[in-house]
Order: sequence, then C-alpha cells, then structure tokens
Amino acid sequence: MTDNIESALTARGIELPTPAAPVASYVPAVEAGGLLYISGQVSMSDGKLITGRLGDDMSLEEGQQAAKACALMIAAQIKKAAGSLDRVDRIVKLGVFVNSTAEYTDHPKVANGCSDMMAVIFGAGGQHARSAVGVSSLPLGVAVEVDAIIALKPE
Repeated sequence: MTDNIESALTARGIELPTPAAPVASYVPAVEAGGLLYISGQVSMSDGKLITGRLGDDMSLEEGQQAAKACALMIAAQIKKAAGSLDRVDRIVKLGVFVNSTAEYTDHPKVANGCSDMMAVIFGAGGQHARSAVGVSSLPLGVAVEVDAIIALKPE
C-alpha cells in the first residue's frame, strides 16, 4: 500500500519517530468497528522523554512542542497498526493531558500543539473533537500525554 501522507511529510522535512513500546500492561492500538483506538502517547523527542510541568518549569511554547511530539508518536502508532497513514479517514477525538500546576489554565493552548500537527498531517481529516485537561502528574514525569480515536477507511 502506498503512503502518500508519509511521502508528503517527508517532503516537508517531518519524520515520524519509531513507535514506542508499551511501558505497562496494555497494547498501543486496538482496531474495532472501523475505529482505531490509540493508547496514551507520552511526550518524547529523539527517543528522550520531554518532562516538566506547565506553570512551573515549562513555558507554553515548550508545552506545545511536547504536545506536537505526542501527535507525531500517535501518527507513528497509526502507521504501525493500520499499515499506512492513508487509511485514516479522520481523527475523531483527542484526549490531551497536561502535567500542570493547579493554577495553570492554558491547557487548550498546550493541546493546540497536537491538534495543529494533526491538521498538518491529515489536512481536513485532522479536524477533531478534543478534551484538554490539567493533571497533577503523568507517567515518567512527562509534560503531555495524548490518546486518540481514529476513523479508518475500509481496506
């Protein structure tokens, strides 16, 4: 199967990371009823975790970059599970979790880092419903974690 979306990303200088292996008792993706459910993907770049807390030791821009890294990992997991990014009909929903202080309120702006990258990758099919919430901690101290529901085209 050709992967026109990935070719377009490569032409733009955007490279997908190697899909991360699970760190606990779950699988990265489950396909059911035409939907692909992607487990929470934590912020990492170049194989290194992006850690920190918004409102404490991370800026909004750093948080957005962490969320963008989650989007790229979600795309990598989609490709691994579905065989091609071209099987994506649309991104249905993202759940964005932001490691932040109790006073921090810019969670939606942090989440835009992921949402905007989905639009870059999938065009109109990257438009989605979303939740963006602040949490007091995330696994391994990461800044952002994102899970996703994706509608797939039939094979």
